[in-house]
Amino acid sequence: MYLIEPIRNGEYITDGAIALAMQVYVNQNIFLDEDILFPYYCDPKVEIGRFQNTAIEVNQDYIDKHSIQVVRRDTGGGAVYVDKGAVNMCCILEQDTSIYGDFQRFYQPAIKALHTLGATDVIQSGRNDLTLNGKKVSGAAMTLMNNRIYGGYSLLLDVNYEAMDKVLKPNRKKIASKGIKSVRARVGHLREALDEKYRDITIEEFKNLMVTQILGIDDIKEAKRYELSDADWESIEELASKKYKNWDWNYGKSPKYEYNRSERLSSGTVDITISVEQNRIADCRIFGDFFGQGDIKDVEQALQGTKMTREDLTHQLKQLDIVYYFGNVTVESLVEMVLS
Repeated sequence: MYLIEPIRNGEYITDGAIALAMQVYVNQNIFLDEDILFPYYCDPKVEIGRFQNTAIEVNQDYIDKHSIQVVRRDTGGGAVYVDKGAVNMCCILEQDTSIYGDFQRFYQPAIKALHTLGATDVIQSGRNDLTLNGKKVSGAAMTLMNNRIYGGYSLLLDVNYEAMDKVLKPNRKKIASKGIKSVRARVGHLREALDEKYRDITIEEFKNLMVTQILGIDDIKEAKRYELSDADWESIEELASKKYKNWDWNYGKSPKYEYNRSERLSSGTVDITISVEQNRIADCRIFGDFFGQGDIKDVEQALQGTKMTREDLTHQLKQLDIVYYFGNVTVESLVEMVLS
């Protein structure tokens, strides 16, 4: 099995979108005579399942405040938060594609490795999770691409659990959506279960321990590496820019949904029902007992097609004389209401 890591010119890249683009690029363009392993850790990131509705999976205000990356992957499953306290073990398997869909076999090397490192109570639970004493420490996903299995799983050594809890709590209420919602599970961490000699290891050391165990080698230096060329890296960066760092892929692919907000603002009650498709406003209806002079349909029409982001909503509403339509109301209060 070949080892490919996000290392360019000796520098370890911790950009989660780049790591994902690297795997997809290799899967589409590089064919070797053995399977491939991609272990990595990254800066804080929420990874959204391919068929999920980003808007109802994440707390966008928290993401914006803490500069957390949101990336939609090409495989299914639920939303997951990872940071430099988690190792992500991804792979391309083509020697035995019968593993596809069989998470028990897919997880077996990881379970064996974790048991060897002392975490003997780690077991597979449910369809595609690993648990430790009833708490989730890993979630897996896989898909079939180019007649090869492309999949992976996270291993939670000791992530920022406060961030995980807050970022995966959406700040929207009463959203009716056809998207697949993540099943919230109690999560644990692996560090406390490792043998005492491993409990103070860094995330880099944990990654290397897992790799050596899975590859059956004594030292990471013995791994059979495949080095990506400068041309490969240029293509990877282009893919990341066009897809995995692109709002239309990460947010715009979300299923259609509708929701309603009603709040008492300074000029009266404003009630707004919004239909969102591809994470843009497809339609909206505004009602209320506020004292405005203009035809509120002007505002409804102006909002159609607007991205559901604070920046875009603010920009669009500032093109209008909000006081003329709503009375003594600010653009900021309306945007806050829409995004609450």
